Amino acid sequence: MDNAIQYTVGSIQITDEEVGDRIVITVKDEGLGIAEKYLARIFEQFYRAVRDNRTAGSGLGLAIAKELVEAQGGTISVQSELGVGTAFTVSLPLA
Repeated sequence: MDNAIQYTVGSIQITDEEVGDRIVITVKDEGLGIAEKYLARIFEQFYRAVRDNRTAGSGLGLAIAKELVEAQGGTISVQSELGVGTAFTVSLPLA
């Protein structure tokens, strides 16, 4: 959600949905978007696809998020389009 707040120029939507034995949470923004060439690396430690003077960061947030989600048996994914926005989706098993 922090990334959505930092990079959005429009609204942010947070949705959750129960799908079978999982909860699926999506955070979608109308922000800058991420170029397709960067998406394969977005969850790597210290990697930052968007580099500008407006935001600071170490490039660890998404890597940590991925590790935490996977440690709970879940998955995390990203869809993005430049100039349109980005959606991060987390799927976790229900308790």
